[in-house]
Amino acid sequence: MKKFMTSRFGEIETDDDAIIFFAAGIPAFEEEREFLIIPYEEGSPYVFLQSLRTPDLAFLMTMPLIFFPDYEFTIDDDVEKELGLTSPDQVLIYAILTLSGKEIRDLTANLMAPIIINTATRRAKQIVLESSPYTTKHRLFPENKEDK
Repeated sequence: MKKFMTSRFGEIETDDDAIIFFAAGIPAFEEEREFLIIPYEEGSPYVFLQSLRTPDLAFLMTMPLIFFPDYEFTIDDDVEKELGLTSPDQVLIYAILTLSGKEIRDLTANLMAPIIINTATRRAKQIVLESSPYTTKHRLFPENKEDK
């Protein structure tokens, strides 16, 4: 068991096999390599990707298929090899969320750069989908017509 300090969750204790490892870090956070996935709350579709190096760095994420059932892309062979993926059952996909306003209905998902995690090896990578129809700001909740 290892102990880590976090700003949001205080001190957390975790087993080595729960740590998610990004060999190259996350774009713009290349020095951040070890993370822990912490549920937002029980039954919530949201999780935090908490850095184990920087106590105040945590990304809010969700599994994109919950909100975007038609979301699909191909993981290229290099990424499969890098993460050691040998079966679709090992793949976990998350999208980083951004709160672009003040309310939860203003959440947007970065579908252009999903986080891919190998559940067996705990290796992960954020990939950027080239020539994709997706953007970095897909609304989780459609805008109300009255808002326009």
